[in-house]
Amino acid sequence: MAGIKTIPPVPFSHDRSPSKGEATRERILEVAQISVLSKGFAATSIEEVIAEAGITKSGFFYHFRDKNELAREMLRRYVAENDRLFDEIFDRGRELADDPLQAFLIGLKLLSELARNLPGVHPGCVIASICYQERLFDREIHMLNASSVASWNQRFLGYLEKIAAVHAPQEQIDLKDLANMLSCTFDGAIIMSKVLNDPTHLERQILGYRTFIKLLFSQPQQDRTT
Repeated sequence: MAGIKTIPPVPFSHDRSPSKGEATRERILEVAQISVLSKGFAATSIEEVIAEAGITKSGFFYHFRDKNELAREMLRRYVAENDRLFDEIFDRGRELADDPLQAFLIGLKLLSELARNLPGVHPGCVIASICYQERLFDREIHMLNASSVASWNQRFLGYLEKIAAVHAPQEQIDLKDLANMLSCTFDGAIIMSKVLNDPTHLERQILGYRTFIKLLFSQPQQDRTT
């Protein structure tokens, strides 16, 4: 699942400021991610990352053994950022509504607003970048990539199961497919936005999914009681 890469990096502990080493490591990961999203992992060289981060070669290898380890840690960082983003957005929905359907709809609305406020076309998805060039990576990275997507799908499934326990869907549908649909909608919208150079596609597709959820779980008008 593609995350929105405008949120700040995962913060360090509030009890202390990041050390120089932690700040350097974070800078390397940030530079590498921007490059990978822009032109792919194969075209991103260690030398380029070193130059852009303003460090020495020995400084790079102090933090990362090789390019494969850089990819692994970049992926972990990316997943953590998106996990935090989803926590914040959908927790906010639950704070604003007791009904699970309304809470999820609020969360999707907040997600669409975040997409609207991007400074331009969404930069892309680290998970997709790794998937497209899978032969470059070891088994651990493949497993981490797959487990990350499965985790997001499971998260969305949890929201939908709570909704279905209160609101019966108006059409027979596999909730797992419905959960996976959000990830597919998001990634597909990112691709469409980049290909057509139109950043509005991401917001509109999220809102389209939101409308589908609302219609699927809303009680038909004639069955509603006043």
